[in-house]
Parts: sequence; structure tokens; C-alpha cells
Amino acid sequence: MSFFKRLRENIASKAEEVTNKFKEGLSKTRNAFVGKVEDLFSRRKKIDEAFYEELEEILIGADVGVNTVMNLIDELRTEVRKRKIEDPAELRPVLSEKLVELLGGDEEAPEQLKTAAEGLTIYLIVGVNGVGKTTTIGKLAHRLKKEGKSVLLAAGDTFRAAAIEQLEVWGERAGVDVIRQGQGSDPAAVIFDAVHAAKQRNVDVLICDTAGRLQNKVNLMEELNKIFRVIRREVPEAPHEVLLVLDATTGQNALQQAKLFGEKTGVTGLVLTKLDGTAKGGIVIAIRQAMELPVKLVGLGEKIDDLLPFDAQQFVHALFQGIGGPDAESESSESPRT
Repeated sequence: MSFFKRLRENIASKAEEVTNKFKEGLSKTRNAFVGKVEDLFSRRKKIDEAFYEELEEILIGADVGVNTVMNLIDELRTEVRKRKIEDPAELRPVLSEKLVELLGGDEEAPEQLKTAAEGLTIYLIVGVNGVGKTTTIGKLAHRLKKEGKSVLLAAGDTFRAAAIEQLEVWGERAGVDVIRQGQGSDPAAVIFDAVHAAKQRNVDVLICDTAGRLQNKVNLMEELNKIFRVIRREVPEAPHEVLLVLDATTGQNALQQAKLFGEKTGVTGLVLTKLDGTAKGGIVIAIRQAMELPVKLVGLGEKIDDLLPFDAQQFVHALFQGIGGPDAESESSESPRT
């Protein structure tokens, strides 16, 4: 069975609402990145060095990352030789399949957020100011509530009054309480109070906001480590996830933030916000490869329900949908254009 046919069948078993959100949210990247790829595959009549060089430029331009692109091109060369591919159009599904592999999407189900076997689950949310951290917390709280879980938020970014106020606004929208203290309070003390409140109320999930000043400030990293120790002392197996929030529209800058935070804060998963606002969605691949960490959630819009579990198959399907990809034509395993 062809790759696109398998992909389409896998997608068909998933919620149409989710599939549509991926398609809508990735429209800028699809029109820019995949549009150029499709033009290349249609325009070039043979696979030669000029073809590879142009594909390389397109991938790098989409922020896929230089090292990742070099490796990907090498793999495509190998597949071309092995399968004796001559027509560029025949390489289209091979490229898509490689992208799914790079995103860790070989499995049909996206990787889920870890939860406690029993009792309180704690998520620690980190990232610099302006990436959509507080918004992510509010949307995640809403998502968890829809799943039937009770949720509590902790306003651990005490350095900015606006951060506390913004979290309270999102708490109201999601219908969850926020544990807070005044601006300038000890963030670890806020988290301590929140953990105890969550236990007393038998809450399922506690989501902790943290300060987001520049990631190279030593005192910020020390503060995050202090919060981590407080959580671990109260709930030994927590935090169950340390989620690093990154703004996809900042491209390679997001990758640098990922590296710095990942080295110092024990990040377990990534959240990419504002994917709907960038034409360089390839940054998802670059970050996934550089960090060797799973992308757990993606922001695909401004609505409260536009934060979704990342699904590599949905991602690739949404990119190639309608432009020579999964929905372009009827496919069979014998067809060279599958």
C-alpha cells in the first residue's frame, strides 16, 4: 500500500475536527513551503544535482535546519538509487514519509502527556516571556477540563503583575481556580501553597506557571530548580511533565531557547505555539531533531480549543493535502505518483 494511502486511512480514523484544525492552522506553511516543493517536483523533469540543490534551499528556507536538511537529502539520494526513481514526482511520497519519521510519527497515536498513576499530576510550564506560555496554560486547563479532570493553576511568575492577572483571566475562561500571591513573592512559596491546595481539594492536575525572563539569566535557572525541588519534596514523582513553550514564529531563535532551557531545566516535552502564524512550520522538524524531545502540544489558532496534541501524521497530511499529496488523486501501490 502506498505511503499516502496508508496516511489517508490513518487520518480517516481520527476526528474530522482535529484534522481540519491542522489543515487550517498550517495553511501558511502549506502555501509557502509545500507549494514550492510541489512546484519543484512538477517543473523538474529529472532528479539531478540541480534538483537536490533547489530542494535543499526550500527546506532550509522553511527553517527545517541545515544539519537536518543535509541528512534528509542524503537519505533521499539513497532512496532514489535503491528504488531506481527517475521522475521527481515519484519522490513526493518518499519525502513525506521521511518527514513523518523525522517528527517521530511512525506510530499511529501521538505521544500523550504523562499523568500520575494515582493522585495529583503536576505540570511545570517554562519558557521566555512572550511565547504564549500563559495562554498555553489556560488552553491546556480548558482541554483537561473537557476530558473530565479537575484542574488548578499556580501563578508562579511573580515577577510581573501582568502575568498573574493574565493567568487569572485565563483561569476564569477555563473555569478553574488560580493560586496566587502578590507581585514579588517567592515563586517557590506560591508553588508550595498550590501543591497543598491541590491535595486538599483532591484536584487531578496542577499546572504551574513560571517566570520567563531571559533564559541566560542564572538567577532564573536557579529559581526554576528551586521550584522543581519544592514540587519533588511534596510529590516525589512530580513534576510529571516539564513543558517548554516555544513561539514557532521566531524560527531559529526558538531552537536556541530550546537548547538552553533543555540543558538546564529537565524539559520532558515541547509546546509549539502560533504555528498558524508562520510560513516556516519546518521549525517543528528542526527542534524535534535538535532536542530529541517529543513535541507534545501545538497551538493552531487563537481560540481556547486550538491547543492540540501534536500528531506527526496529521502534520504531514495537513501540509500535503490538496497539492499533489494525500488528496490530490486516486492512489494505488502500483502508481508511480503515490
